[in-house]
Amino acid sequence: GITLFAVITLILDSFKIGYYIDFSNCLSPTEGIFPVTHAVHTILQVYFLWCHAKDIIQSFKTLERFGVIHSVFTNLLLWTNGVLTESKHQLNEHKERLITLGFGNITIVLDDHAPQCNCTTTTLCSIFSQGIYYLYPFNIEYHILASTMLYVLWKNIGRKVEHHQQHKTPFKFHGITVGMIFGLIVLTSTIAIVVVYLIQIGRSKIKSELALTMFYLHAIFVLALMCTAGIIALLIYRLEDRSLDNSKNPARKLDAELLVGTAAGSWLLSWGSILAIICAQAHPKYTWYNLPYSVLVIIEKYIQNLFIIESIHREQEKVNDDIKTLRIVTVSRGSTLSLTPSYKEIYNGRAARDSGEVPCLFQGSICGRENGGGGAAKEETSQENSSVMHSASDFSFYSRNSVTNSKRRVLKNIAAFLFLCNLSLWIPPAFGCRPEYDNGLEEIVFGFEPWIIVVNLAMPFSIFYRMHSAASLFEVNCKT
Repeated sequence: GITLFAVITLILDSFKIGYYIDFSNCLSPTEGIFPVTHAVHTILQVYFLWCHAKDIIQSFKTLERFGVIHSVFTNLLLWTNGVLTESKHQLNEHKERLITLGFGNITIVLDDHAPQCNCTTTTLCSIFSQGIYYLYPFNIEYHILASTMLYVLWKNIGRKVEHHQQHKTPFKFHGITVGMIFGLIVLTSTIAIVVVYLIQIGRSKIKSELALTMFYLHAIFVLALMCTAGIIALLIYRLEDRSLDNSKNPARKLDAELLVGTAAGSWLLSWGSILAIICAQAHPKYTWYNLPYSVLVIIEKYIQNLFIIESIHREQEKVNDDIKTLRIVTVSRGSTLSLTPSYKEIYNGRAARDSGEVPCLFQGSICGRENGGGGAAKEETSQENSSVMHSASDFSFYSRNSVTNSKRRVLKNIAAFLFLCNLSLWIPPAFGCRPEYDNGLEEIVFGFEPWIIVVNLAMPFSIFYRMHSAASLFEVNCKT
């Protein structure tokens, strides 16, 4: 993930370099030096994280702590710089849209932040300037992701851990078809909604209101589905009797803290929208869809946080030793005893070899004996003809295993569905589809500047929450 964001960040730096070359007559040299330095820093940092993110440093601990925490705050500073630059661009577009929606009582001063000189190649300048702002969301995610990984590395310096073998659980598409299909439908529809929204918003008052209504209805439907899926997953967990893993784990602790902390950003926006709808004197029709949307955002993030935090704290199931050593004897019609592989051998993917020994399976039931007489053989054959009648208690572990597998399959599908839904909900705010900016109601109630400050502070956390939730749900899917 961090490599993907880093590659797009390098593309962003190349765009900045090209933009500086085109406007070199009136831009400071630092505008060209910064993207070059930033590209070198990005390459070195990703290489370092690839090679050393899982290291536990035990030497030169004071020096290492200083260096790593310095890198953490460097990335946070670069993240803040990206957020501010992208917010300036969004704010300028927002002012233009407010003029279209007819909010003339708001003081609006447009500032396109363009250099005060002519571009050498007009077409390239336009491509670079537009591309930079569309790539900023990936740059922002890269720096916040790098800072969290470095923070975990910093917390692990000098940590004492037990030496135990960790089993890597790969991601598998088998068994999550339903969740993937529904998730891909949501992802496809979200991309379509975002494209239509960005085309229609700001064209005219009617088109802008229709775009807002369309966005709210789609978001309400998706959030309702996510709430339902999360509630089903939590109910399944409540019906299971599995202990929680409360051992010390800095990465897992940070995951939970980031989920709750970054969710507070969108909760702040949602409560602000709810209060604005309640307190406003005039309500355009599209603003009423904002009420269920804001309420569902609060509820959905609360349910999803509970699901993810409980999932990452659940201990992985261990196979019972009694079940591992169990063998099943199958009696064929020709009085031939065939021995199926043990559960352990099936579990490890290896077929059992015939060892010549047929153990007893159940008390007082079918049993292969090496020194049995002819009468005993006939008696066993007659028992065979009456069919192999096993009691429900003998196969109770099979029924339990079947139920467990069904629950696990449902949980994996829910995790896959929520994973794609979070990616879908990351796209609109990351690429400029922000109804908190565009509906205009909150600016009238709270004032233009106070609400814009709140949005600019809270929106980056809301965007990061969706990407971090997607990463956590990917881990949940692999672990389940």
